[in-house]
Amino acid sequence: MSRNCFGVAFTPNDDVGFCPNDYLYLMHLYEALAILTVIATVFGYINYRFIRLPDTIGVMLISVLASLAVIVIGRYQLPVFEEITAFVRGIDFYTVLVRIMLGFLLFAGAIHIDASDLHRLRVPIFTFSTLSVVLSTAIVGVLFSLLCRIFNEPVGYIYCLLFGALISPTDPIAVLSLLKKAGIPRSLEVKITAESLFNDGVAIVLFICIYEMAVSGAENLSPMNVLLLFLRQAGGGIVLGLALGYAGYLLLRSIDYYQLEVMITVSIVMGGSLLADTLGVSGPLAMVTAGIITGNKSRLYGMSDLTRDYLDKFWALVDNLLNAVLFLLIGFEMLVIPFRTAWLFLGGAAVLVVLAARYLSVWLPIRLLRLRSGFQKNSVGILTWGGLRGGLSLALALSLPAAMHGNLFLVVTYMIVLFSILVQGLTIDRVAKRFRK
Repeated sequence: MSRNCFGVAFTPNDDVGFCPNDYLYLMHLYEALAILTVIATVFGYINYRFIRLPDTIGVMLISVLASLAVIVIGRYQLPVFEEITAFVRGIDFYTVLVRIMLGFLLFAGAIHIDASDLHRLRVPIFTFSTLSVVLSTAIVGVLFSLLCRIFNEPVGYIYCLLFGALISPTDPIAVLSLLKKAGIPRSLEVKITAESLFNDGVAIVLFICIYEMAVSGAENLSPMNVLLLFLRQAGGGIVLGLALGYAGYLLLRSIDYYQLEVMITVSIVMGGSLLADTLGVSGPLAMVTAGIITGNKSRLYGMSDLTRDYLDKFWALVDNLLNAVLFLLIGFEMLVIPFRTAWLFLGGAAVLVVLAARYLSVWLPIRLLRLRSGFQKNSVGILTWGGLRGGLSLALALSLPAAMHGNLFLVVTYMIVLFSILVQGLTIDRVAKRFRK
């Protein structure tokens, strides 16, 4: 019987004991992480020396090309195809990303957010990470439901809403360096960054709420129950993040020893994520909140210059490594996705639906907030094209069972993510420069 442990699924011998204490499971975990790290490093080296694309996008493009090569090899029934495919299939993408990597990635991004910018732009950031996510979910749900009818796919509206929730979170962090080179206004850059951090957590909470409605039936869940579930997940995550951030600040302020101080920040992420799971609150929102406090209050008032330097370098390395592994996994997922011709056409149409939903979900709040927030001309275009979809959407799609049209959503999501990263990601600098004219 196949079991899952630490994100790696495999079939142990009959005499294998409990997973966390099992040496065999730990070895499989180590092997998976070691192989992925080595491959990401090799692909990163190839990209740096010869291709010169942005780091994560280059790694993903090479992994996609490698996956296509493996698929071609598979037509000749060579053993290497089965071995590589079995390895990729054995990695639980959802667990690896959402339960292990996401907390580190969000914390690493949040420590570089300036709290003064966040406070100054709190209205648009809060609106984009909440109202825009809800609007996008509803718009995608309606339009995707129409697409399914056109393509004769019997998908219920509640499942279309579920798809809307998983595809709505944006992930533009990978192209922020390109946005900076394009010379976009500082305020718009902060809005994009902060939105991407907060809407990951909000989208997961929204996904959980709609998933509960799909499982239990909308008639069995009152609006109050859904609201309480949302408040417990989102509000509880933010409160936990505040507690973790300020507890870390008190510890960091009491010592001046950079090795231990960096370890404290790592413990905030690892221990905080486990605590969030135990309490049933949003771990991503907790990590973003804790990261903002650590990157501002703790960094300014609880650390020496030496500690700040080591902290920045350590979390930059963690961010780069995990992003490389994440984008490598996205590329390799092509090996195990059940593509069908009709689904490919549906996925192509869904790309346009998601772009339209992104435009509307950004345009409507900006129309409401224009007088208070002072958005620059053509902000909607940059925010729309810069609203990339990434690993989180793919992980949520992978978490859905076949009974909830998981295979269909996985194919469509994968096509959207590929377009988002390889087309939008590689052209966002030119689009931003065009909109600035």
